[in-house]
Amino acid sequence: MPLTSTGDIVADANRARRGVGAFNVITLEHAEAIVAGAEATRAPVVLQISQNCVRYHRALEPIALGTLAVARRAAVPVAVHLDHAESLELVEEAVALGVPSVMFDASRLPHEENVARTRKVAARCHDHGVWIEAELGEIGGKDGVHAPGARTDPDEAREFVAATGVDALAVAVGTSHAMVTKDAALDLDLIARLHRAVPVPLVLHGSSGVPDGQLRAAVAAGMTKVNIATHLSATFTSAVRDHLAEHPDLVDPRKYLAAGREAMAGAVAHFLGLLAQDAGRGG
Repeated sequence: MPLTSTGDIVADANRARRGVGAFNVITLEHAEAIVAGAEATRAPVVLQISQNCVRYHRALEPIALGTLAVARRAAVPVAVHLDHAESLELVEEAVALGVPSVMFDASRLPHEENVARTRKVAARCHDHGVWIEAELGEIGGKDGVHAPGARTDPDEAREFVAATGVDALAVAVGTSHAMVTKDAALDLDLIARLHRAVPVPLVLHGSSGVPDGQLRAAVAAGMTKVNIATHLSATFTSAVRDHLAEHPDLVDPRKYLAAGREAMAGAVAHFLGLLAQDAGRGG
C-alpha cells in the first residue's frame, strides 16, 4: 500500500471522533511489530522515529529508509513521522528522505523563541507538503512540556497555533515521558477546554503511563493522536528476557528478537483496538 500521510490519518480520526495510535520505532523489529499489530486490527497507524532513535543509530537515513519500506509493504494505511526533532537540519533531512510528517520540539525554549522557530520550521515543511506537529507546555518551556505539573493554557495554545501555522499540537495535560507504571492522572477538563480552543488536532505524548480507561476518556474529551513508546519497549524487552531464560543456550538473535516482535505486535493491537472505538466526543 502506498505510504499514507500522518495528516490524513489524524484528520480522518478527528472527524470520526476516534484516536490514532502513534508508536515509536527503535529497531526494524519495532516497525514490523507495529505494522503487524495494525494489520491484525485493520487500523491505520503512525510509525515514529524520535531524535533519540536517530542518535542511537548515529544517522537518520538507515532507520528512516527501513521504516519507510516496512510502511509501504503494509496492508493497512501506515504513516512515518519524525518525532521530537529539535533542529531544522534534522527536519530538512527527514523531508529530503521522504518522511511525510514531523514533530518539531522547541518547548524547552522561552515562549517567544518557541513561536519564532516553530513558525519558521512550519513554513519550510508546508513548502514541501509536510504535515507538522509542535509542542506547548508551561510558559517559557523551562523544563519541557512534560515537566511535573506543567499544563498548557488554552488561550496560549490558540494563539500559538495561529502564530505558527502548525497542523497539530502536543499539549501538557498530566502525562510524562518514560513512565513504566500506569498511574498518570489526566486533566480531562483541560483536554476538553483545549479541544474547544484549538482548531487543530491535539496530541498526547507520554501515554504509556495512562490507564486504558483514561486513554479512552482522553479521546472522548478531544485528544486525537496518542503517542506510546515506553510500554511497547517494556513489552518487547520482557518477552526477549523470558525467551532467553527458557533457552539459555540460544545464540541466534533472530529467535529471541522474534519473540519480542510478536509480543509487541499484540500490545499494539490492544491499543489500536482501544483507540479505534467511537469516543462519543462532544463539540
